[in-house]
Amino acid sequence: MNSLLGAPYGQETSCSFAPESASVPQARHLTRACLADWGLHEHSTVAELLVSELVTNALRHSRGTIGFALSFQDGLLRCEVEDADPDTSLPRACRARDDEERGRGLHLLELLSCCWGSARTTDGKAVWFELTANAAGT
Repeated sequence: MNSLLGAPYGQETSCSFAPESASVPQARHLTRACLADWGLHEHSTVAELLVSELVTNALRHSRGTIGFALSFQDGLLRCEVEDADPDTSLPRACRARDDEERGRGLHLLELLSCCWGSARTTDGKAVWFELTANAAGT
């Protein structure tokens, strides 16, 4: 894991997660710890929920190692989750039926983040979101 806590132009951390269900709580824990270190504790609930959705989607819709990056700069908290499966398509929100248990993650991104998106990478795709955030005391 690469951690630049306290960097002069913002904070960031990145790591990789194994393609296993234990990666979801690990990503939430890392998010919670970073936000606490960065004075962004009040944003933890929303950030953890959205991180959980992105990592879960990466596990369900791709294979291989999951890349994870979290940063805070200029009032924006950004999370990016990258998979290594070039055969998967870019995500798009679709309406889940009332009785479906899945299919609401991208709607949560739309509702709770200030913006989100996805892009192809050399090895697969990256999905990201941003939250407007202020550090405690600013």
